Amino acid sequence: MESNVSTEGPFTVIALAGEVDLYYSPKAREQILSYLNKQKNVLVDLSKVAYIDSSGVASLVEGYQLARSKKLQFGLVGVSQPALQVLQLARLDKVFPIHGSVAELIDNK
Repeated sequence: MESNVSTEGPFTVIALAGEVDLYYSPKAREQILSYLNKQKNVLVDLSKVAYIDSSGVASLVEGYQLARSKKLQFGLVGVSQPALQVLQLARLDKVFPIHGSVAELIDNK
């Protein structure tokens, strides 16, 4: 897994790439929670994720729950087909705010 962090408008964007699995999901979790604990609105870009397992999904859920408790915005952008299939299987595509792109989200605000 690779990750890249950038700021776009009011959001910290964490772009993940590759496989978000049991081995790499703790790094993703740490990044997501770190920025939320700094009171940042977080978007996780999954456009380059080839595979995500339940531990990766758990990291996203934990981020979503922390954001809600801190009244911050949290969402997913550019969700790849493999990641979307896992989210749909877990019915989390109905829970997470999912956006086509960061620009699309900012333009619609």
